[in-house]
Amino acid sequence: MFKKILIANRGEIAVRIIKACRELEIISSVIYTEHDKNSYHLREADEAYLITSQLKISPYLDKHEIIKIAKHIGAEAIHPGYGFLSENYEFIQLIENEGLIFIGPSSKSVKMMGIKTKARELMASKGIPIIPGTTEPVRNFNDAVRAIASINYPVMIKASAGGGGKGMRVVRSEAELEENLARAQSESEKAFGSNEVFIEKYIPDPKHIEVQIIADKHGNYRHLYDRECSIQRRHQKLLEEAPSPTIDEKVREEITSTAVNVAKAAEYVNAGTIEFLLDQDKKFYFLEMNTRVQVEHPITEAITGIDIVKEQLNIAYGNRISFKQEDIKINGHAIECRICAEDFKNDFLPSTGQILHHRLPSGPGIRVDRGIGVLSEISVHYDSLMAKLISWGNNREESIARLKRALSEYQISGVVSNIPLFSKILNHKKFTDFSYTINTLINEIVHNDEELNDDGNLAEVAALISTLLNDKSSKLTANKNDVNTDNQWKIDYE
Repeated sequence: MFKKILIANRGEIAVRIIKACRELEIISSVIYTEHDKNSYHLREADEAYLITSQLKISPYLDKHEIIKIAKHIGAEAIHPGYGFLSENYEFIQLIENEGLIFIGPSSKSVKMMGIKTKARELMASKGIPIIPGTTEPVRNFNDAVRAIASINYPVMIKASAGGGGKGMRVVRSEAELEENLARAQSESEKAFGSNEVFIEKYIPDPKHIEVQIIADKHGNYRHLYDRECSIQRRHQKLLEEAPSPTIDEKVREEITSTAVNVAKAAEYVNAGTIEFLLDQDKKFYFLEMNTRVQVEHPITEAITGIDIVKEQLNIAYGNRISFKQEDIKINGHAIECRICAEDFKNDFLPSTGQILHHRLPSGPGIRVDRGIGVLSEISVHYDSLMAKLISWGNNREESIARLKRALSEYQISGVVSNIPLFSKILNHKKFTDFSYTINTLINEIVHNDEELNDDGNLAEVAALISTLLNDKSSKLTANKNDVNTDNQWKIDYE
């Protein structure tokens, strides 16, 4: 096994990888920036190295500096986590050229699946169902008009090199086309450095289902069943379930076997996720492949007993997958909430500040993957995700009950969080009867819920706390012990 690896990431995913390294007796090294001196992942890692960059980008995106540090400290491999450079094939090529190991797929596979038009073209050639639309980039208004003629409105414009909801626009008529095409191209250029977009048929009120796959360098492919990811805002997931309560065993068998075929077509190695849209007739279509570990991987770990990050490390080292397909059975039900620093009552506006208090929930079936502790800074420089709250139960009902209890115990102060939102979601009729779609959260839970939008006494309490914390006669005292244990903090009021 590796002796030392460099984790080219931060936050909760860096901490998650560190824990896997600790179990495998691998030295975990992390990087951090000037903005990240109080980041929680520094407290957990064996080694930490400041990274700076002369480029006008975040140091976490400086490929050459990351590789320079890895070689300097004697790391044998680099784990990218997710986000940042995790799906950048040029970064992977540089790592490969330097004789280091990338803990993930090959640059060839990432390039193949990272450009959505190329991925759609490949899947169509292999008989994998794709959403009707183009497999070539749409470069101008006339291209778009010709493409739409065969599929009709409404359509979705998408960034070919994109993800995370950026560069996406729904167009319902030709009158809306030109402006939305220009906006999608501009947003794609800013976010991904490419203005290439494609067009596909818009599927109203679909479900978002994905399948976790794992493959090794010896030609072995496995799936770890499915996840339901339809609770979303801005095309970004907030709550996920495993397995999906929507699909029956027949569809489950079809969608998991299709996912394995997608991985084979991409000559894929390591952990990855195949994403599908499911229409109201329970027909599924290939959406994309995420060539990395997913934020929501813990719920799959909970129902299968497989440690996906340790599996990643073993496969990257050259070992075979540690289990056979027939060994994997679905055990119970798991749900994950993405705990974010954002104001869901104000269009999910990110919240910044310092964590003053952090009380973790516990008890049977509860897991928290976190990237924060007391005195951690939540800044504008990085994603708003602070932690992930995961519940497991023998069935969906028990998992929901445990999650509700855990949410009532979870306390974070210093920033606004979305914890109260999840209680609303879990109690909503469309969640309890799993009839929700990717539009339910925004259209029916946030915008149409009077109780959710009525601040009531909560606003008064928030104002009182804010006054207390900002009063000139109050002071926050903390010592090193507070920082390390996260469970001791106080405000001395004079």
